[in-house]
Amino acid sequence: MRLQSFLAAGLALLVAPAWAEAQKFPESGKTIRVVVPFAAGGGVDNAARLLGEQLRKQLGVTVIVDNRAGANGTVGGKAVQMAPADGYTLLFSASTHVLAKQVMSNAPYDPQTDFAPVARVGEAPLMLVISPQLPQDKLGDVLAAARQQPEKWMAAIPAAGAASHLATLLLAKQGNVKFTYVPYKGTQPALADVAGGHVNLQFDSMISLLPLAKAGKVKPIAISSIKRSELAPAVPTVQEAGVPNFNVVTWYGVWAPKETPAERVAALHAAINTAVGELGKSGAFAKLGVEPVTESIEQFKRYIASDVAQSAELLKGAGFKPE
Repeated sequence: MRLQSFLAAGLALLVAPAWAEAQKFPESGKTIRVVVPFAAGGGVDNAARLLGEQLRKQLGVTVIVDNRAGANGTVGGKAVQMAPADGYTLLFSASTHVLAKQVMSNAPYDPQTDFAPVARVGEAPLMLVISPQLPQDKLGDVLAAARQQPEKWMAAIPAAGAASHLATLLLAKQGNVKFTYVPYKGTQPALADVAGGHVNLQFDSMISLLPLAKAGKVKPIAISSIKRSELAPAVPTVQEAGVPNFNVVTWYGVWAPKETPAERVAALHAAINTAVGELGKSGAFAKLGVEPVTESIEQFKRYIASDVAQSAELLKGAGFKPE
């Protein structure tokens, strides 16, 4: 009994400093900087700003969103990697962040080893749209036409390694078609060419495509997830349209610099999970088509590893070469 008491007391002494540190983090008067590696106004930026505002309310500190776009998201990623590892600089990015090594021949870092995963906060389906000049209205008809004349079917790729890219590759694989892939620097130039009939189709985030789809500038054909989206309930899923084993979502996560103390990562993780829960309850995330996600840090790490492995296999199978 005396030995057990001695061990318990020793453990308490070890845990107390870490617990005390977590309790006073973040300090009053400090600012948390959330770096978004994409331009303002996009889906990632909108989700980051919702999370930042919720954290500001919860923690009572200033939270700013800092857009650092460029180089497939690695400009912002590098800024966070090199920032002080004190928990006050965070990266908010999409699933494309973890594939930097798979899509870039000279990636400036390894996303899986050079950052501390903090939390996965949400996921969202993609929408497939086609040019309004095309006669097809259903995915089955699109795939049938593409099989008959593959040389005429061009697919816009807004960003290498993004969920939109992977969804397009999976559609070609599972739908037994061959597309000509046309790379773009972002959603908007790709979408403009789909609307203008210069390319045939594009996968991208719901929030980015819905305005033009509702205006009749592009035709919504399918949703990439297993279930339909509440933002466009009349649009069937790819699986409902007859393509089996199809489920692709974009997801959002938060990372800290690699050497950030574990107790601060844990404190941020708990605060973010609480914030995500509130954004789910209020419907704020739903307006962006985002499904809230709350999971442990270890679950997040395993999710990243699985996503990278599956995505790398798909890219390799399609003959994609890092640039």
